[in-house]
Amino acid sequence: MENHGGRRGQAERDAITVEIGYALFSAAFAAALLFGAVAGPAFVFDLSDGVRGVLVGVGATVAVVLFFARVVSVLMRFRQNPQPSHPGRTNPDS
Repeated sequence: MENHGGRRGQAERDAITVEIGYALFSAAFAAALLFGAVAGPAFVFDLSDGVRGVLVGVGATVAVVLFFARVVSVLMRFRQNPQPSHPGRTNPDS
């Protein structure tokens, strides 16, 4: 399907949808892993409530920052690397 009047074709919309899904899933996975690494010791070891609160707070804050940084980096990389206009052709002059 060709683009008419600047509208996106179905393949391009599908690629964007997949990329958004990948960005969200990979960001959630990375954030959960980081939160577990930072806040995990608070639940495994017998720590005071103050230290436990600090670890959980820092873990949550860093996880949220990582989540948004990952989503933005994946989507910006996708935006900067456009799909070829002629799939299968490797010569830019084709």
